[in-house]
Amino acid sequence: MKSIKMIAVAVALTLAGQAFAADWYVSPSGKNKNEGTSPSAPLKNIWKAIELASAGDAIHVAAGNYNGQMKKGWILLDKPVSLIGGYSDDFKTRDVIKNKTMFQPTNEMNSTKGQGILHINYKGANSKVVIDGFIFDQGEANSYHAVNGKPEGVATGMWLEPPAKGNTTNPSLNVYSLYGENSEGDLTIQNCVFVNAGNIALQVNHFAGNVKVLNNIFIANRIIGANVLAKQNKLGAVDYEFAYNTVMFTWTRTKEFGDMGFGVRSNTNCFSRIHNNLLALNMMAGFDNTKGDPKTKKVWLDKNAFILNKKGDVTVTVSPSILWLNVADDQFEDLEDAPSIESLSGNISISDPSIFKGKINQAYLEGFLNATYTEQTSYNENSPANLFRAAMGMNKQGSISSKVSMFMNKYPMEESLLLFGLMEGYGAQMPK
Repeated sequence: MKSIKMIAVAVALTLAGQAFAADWYVSPSGKNKNEGTSPSAPLKNIWKAIELASAGDAIHVAAGNYNGQMKKGWILLDKPVSLIGGYSDDFKTRDVIKNKTMFQPTNEMNSTKGQGILHINYKGANSKVVIDGFIFDQGEANSYHAVNGKPEGVATGMWLEPPAKGNTTNPSLNVYSLYGENSEGDLTIQNCVFVNAGNIALQVNHFAGNVKVLNNIFIANRIIGANVLAKQNKLGAVDYEFAYNTVMFTWTRTKEFGDMGFGVRSNTNCFSRIHNNLLALNMMAGFDNTKGDPKTKKVWLDKNAFILNKKGDVTVTVSPSILWLNVADDQFEDLEDAPSIESLSGNISISDPSIFKGKINQAYLEGFLNATYTEQTSYNENSPANLFRAAMGMNKQGSISSKVSMFMNKYPMEESLLLFGLMEGYGAQMPK
């Protein structure tokens, strides 16, 4: 009898949860004193809607720029609710390209920065969260050099790593665009744009469950475009699908072009299903499979399109070496026998680059293709300074000067939207 009663209570709670799931509305023309539960009386701020919402609710967001409470430059999503952007101000139509719904902080907000422009931190094994139709742009928050590393026609000079700064109040933001500190259950991120991120654009630490990253644009970000990790130490703890995304111009960690610069990475304890993406023009590789022990993960790499990734389309660990391979290489098919690779089929190398014409900023493309880093050493043991050092029993010194032609320069946000629908069947398609 007791067990029957407990089951009845559990069913009642489940039904109650479904019954109370609500829709909330946010618009720049709204007011936070509104109820926020109808399109005619929206709230003004996303953070306020999150504060009022309950687990399982959905927050619908009209076009505008949202920068957190008191414009602190970031928003905390601390409960499993969905965020749906791209609406007109009256919520009668939805078009994520036309109705730009943005997280676009300014440099003046960097003094109150968090770890991500959108910071996710919630738990719940049965959670279902969707982030859909937002533009994450750090271009206005970053600090760029006025003249150094500025190819002709590019909007800014090179990105400046903190604490250096150009003619801005604060140094560059240097945080993730979307940061998942904790999440669980089902998390879907789709129809979004990630541009000009000073750190990894999408970094999700998922305890267990499914993460789907679908139909997004990643362009001109630093280190890695998308990086999903499993917090639970168990093979397959996270089932990660990365599909129909366009990832371009991912820059290395530093201006010396030494490491990182990957479009997407697979990680330990994840089942990574990477398919139908357009991985192009990344500073190192489109796909990185070198992180962690290959025996602790599984990868399905199928039907992706690659072109002009500078060091290789794919980088993998085949002990004791790290290999950089292009799809067109004869030995690429041999990766099917590499540890962690479960499937490797249908990947192509783009043979006709004309698909990019009129869609990519030409000056940025030219600068990226020609990007170089050089160092010059100067040492004169008989310089007055070195003669003085020698007389004082000090070591003589030289100097090293460096020059970079381009590094993590700002990409025009408006032009990033042109990449939707670039290539049929590969990369981000036109949002529905």
